[in-house]
Amino acid sequence: MHYLDFSGLIKGAISKRCSGVIAAGLFAVLIGSGVSAPISAASALSAQPHHDQTLKYVNYFVERYHYRKTRLDDPLSSRILDRYLNALDGNRSYFLAEDIESFEALRFELDDYLGSHDTEPLFSIFNRYRGRVIDRIDYALRLLEQPFDFSVDESYPFDRTEAPWAIDATALNDLWRRRVKNDYLILKLEGKQHEEIVDTLSDRYQQQKRRILQISSQDVFQTIINAYMSAIEPHTGYFSPRATENFKIRMSLSLEGIGAVLQSQNEFTVVQRVVPGGPAELEGSLRPGDRITGVGQGDGDPIVDVIGWRLDDVVDLIRGPKGSIVRLKIRPDPKTGKSESRILALTRDQIKLEEQAAQSMLLEVIGPDEVRRVGVIDIPTFYVDFDARSRGDADYRSTTRDVRALISNLERQGMDGLIVDLRGNGGGALAEATALTGLFIDSGPVVQVRDARGRTSVNRNPNKGIAYAGPLAVIVDRDSASASEIFSGAIQDYRRGIIIGEPTYGKGTVQNLINLDPYSKDQEQPLGQLKLTIAQFFRINGESTQHRGVVPDFVLPGAEPDLPYGEKALDNALPFAQIDAAAFARFADSEVNLEQLREVHSRRVIDDPDFTYLAGIRELDLALTQSTEISLLETQRKAERDQREAEQERIFGNLKKAYGFSDDADGVSEDLPRDAVLLESARILTNMSIDSLGDRLVVQLVKENTAPLANAGKHQNGVGQ
Repeated sequence: MHYLDFSGLIKGAISKRCSGVIAAGLFAVLIGSGVSAPISAASALSAQPHHDQTLKYVNYFVERYHYRKTRLDDPLSSRILDRYLNALDGNRSYFLAEDIESFEALRFELDDYLGSHDTEPLFSIFNRYRGRVIDRIDYALRLLEQPFDFSVDESYPFDRTEAPWAIDATALNDLWRRRVKNDYLILKLEGKQHEEIVDTLSDRYQQQKRRILQISSQDVFQTIINAYMSAIEPHTGYFSPRATENFKIRMSLSLEGIGAVLQSQNEFTVVQRVVPGGPAELEGSLRPGDRITGVGQGDGDPIVDVIGWRLDDVVDLIRGPKGSIVRLKIRPDPKTGKSESRILALTRDQIKLEEQAAQSMLLEVIGPDEVRRVGVIDIPTFYVDFDARSRGDADYRSTTRDVRALISNLERQGMDGLIVDLRGNGGGALAEATALTGLFIDSGPVVQVRDARGRTSVNRNPNKGIAYAGPLAVIVDRDSASASEIFSGAIQDYRRGIIIGEPTYGKGTVQNLINLDPYSKDQEQPLGQLKLTIAQFFRINGESTQHRGVVPDFVLPGAEPDLPYGEKALDNALPFAQIDAAAFARFADSEVNLEQLREVHSRRVIDDPDFTYLAGIRELDLALTQSTEISLLETQRKAERDQREAEQERIFGNLKKAYGFSDDADGVSEDLPRDAVLLESARILTNMSIDSLGDRLVVQLVKENTAPLANAGKHQNGVGQ
C-alpha cells in the first residue's frame, strides 16, 4: 500500500536543539500505563541474533527500491557516523573530545560492517555513551549536596549543538555544574523550597539513570538503523516491533488514550499536537509546547517525575484503558513566560474517527450593502478506513466522503463561498488527496508520480461531476505537508480557488511500508518494518513541491517566527525537480483579479488588531528562538521573566482595547485573540465573489454553529496562550 507519509513533518519540526532519539524512537502517540523496573548494574549491550537478518533485508530493499540510488560506501559511512553520534549526544553533553577522536577510526569503515550485517562497532559506541551518561548523572547527584550561589553572573549554554566537545572531565564538570544549577533555579523561581528542590532533582536524575540502564539491544539497533536510513534521506526509517505498534496506532485514527502527540526535547516530553476530539482537546487546557513533567495513575497514586525519561516509557505510563484516569503534571511552554506547574486529570477514552474527521462551521461576512455566508471545512488529516473499505463496507469513512456530506449541509444553510482549512494537516492517504480534489474539478489529472526507475504515472480525478462549483479558498500553513500540498497545488494549478496562508512544508515524496516479519527465520521473533521512500510526486504543472512547497496567492503570517523550517531545513532532503506538465484545462470560472484583491487585503490588514497582535507575539518569540544560553543570575532571570510577562500583557492589552474591552473585563480570554488568518480568508473570499471590494467587512459565527472564532481550530500554534 502506498501512502503519503506525514511522520516527516513531526521529525522535521523538531529543532536542532532537540535530542534524545535513542531515548524516544522517532515519535509516539496517545498514551497508557506501565511499570518501571528497578535500577540494575549496567552491562554491555550487543546485537541480537535476529538483527543481522533485519539488516540484511534493510540493505536489500534500500539498494533495489529506494527512490534515491544509494551505495553503501565511504561517504555514506561518514554521514552515518555523524548522525549516530548526534542521535546519542546531539547536545554534546556526555562524550569527551577523546571519545570522538577514537570513533574517527570507524568513519570510513561502517559501510563495510553494515554491508556484512555487523553492528557491533556501533553497539560499542553506545556502551561508551551509556557509561558517560551514568558518570554524568552520578556527578549531578553529588552536586545537589552543595549550595549554589545565584548572585554569580554566569550562564548555562543550553544549546550546544554547534559547540566543541568538552576537552576533558574538568570542562564537562563545569558544564554539568551549570546545568544542575539551572535545574535548581527553575524550581526555585517556581517557589519551591530547598528540600523539595533537592528531592525533586534527585528523583529526576535517578530516573534518568534508570532509563539509560533500561535501554535494550533492540532500542540501540533501531537507533543504529535509523542513523543509517536518515543518512540516505529524511523520510526513510526503520520501526522496531514496539515502534511499529505505535506507528499503527497513530495511523489508525482509532485508539484509547488522552489524545496528544508527543515528542522528546532535551530531557522533556513535549506536547507536539493535541488531537481533535480526544480527552485533552475536550478538556481544553493542554497546549502544544506544554511539557509533561510527571504522571500519576487514578485519583490517589503519586505523581512520578518523568523528566529525562524515554519518550516511549512516558507514553506507556500515559496510555491506558478507556474510562481510567491519568494525572499529568504540566509545565507551561517556556514561550508563554509562565512557570507555574499544574496538575491535569484526564479520563482516557476511545478516540473515534468521527471525532477526528473533517468538521465544518459557517461564518457571516457583513459588508456595507450585503451579508455573505462562508462555509469552513477543517480537515486535520487525509484519512480513510482501509480495513472497512477492503471488506467492502458500503459506509466506510474517508475524508472525501465526509467533506462531500459537509458541503451538502453547508449549501442547505445558504453557503455563498467555501474555505478548506488544511493548517497543520501533515498528509495521509494519497488516494484521498486525489479524490478530494475531484470534488472541485469535473475531470482531469491531479498529481504526477515518478518512481525510482524514472517512470511517471498520472493520478486522475476518479469521479465525474463536481460536488461544489462556487468560490473556493484553501488555507495552508508551514505544517501543511504531503497530501495537503497535492490538494492545494492542484487547486492552484487549475485556478479553481485561491490559496491563503504560509508557504507549505515542502514534502514531495511517497513512502511505502515494508513488513519484514514474513522474512524472519523465527516466526516468534518479529523484525519490524522499513519505511522506504519509493517515489516523488509532482504537480500537474510539472513542478515538485519538494523544498519549495506550495506558495500561497495571499501570504498571511502565523504566530511562529520566520525561521528555516520544513524540507528545506533538512540537509539531505531530495532537491526540487521539474518534469513535463500534464495536459489539463483550467477551471472555466477562474478569472480572478488577484492584484486588485491583494491591494484591498493589504489596506485592511495594515492596522488590523488581530494581525498586530500576531506580529507582537512573533517578535517576542524571536529572541527566545535565537538564544543559546540562559543566565544563572537569579535577579536577572526574575527580571527577564517579569519583563516578558509585562510585554505579553501590553500586547494583549492593546488587542483588548482595539475591541473595546476594559483592562479588567472578565471572559476576554475566551474571545481573544481571534483566528486572524481564518477571518481574513473569509474577507478575501467574499471580496473575490462579489462586485463590491470594500475594505471593511465584519466576520461573525453563524449562531447555529458552536465552533469558537477565538483561537479557532487546532492549528493556531498556541496563539495567546
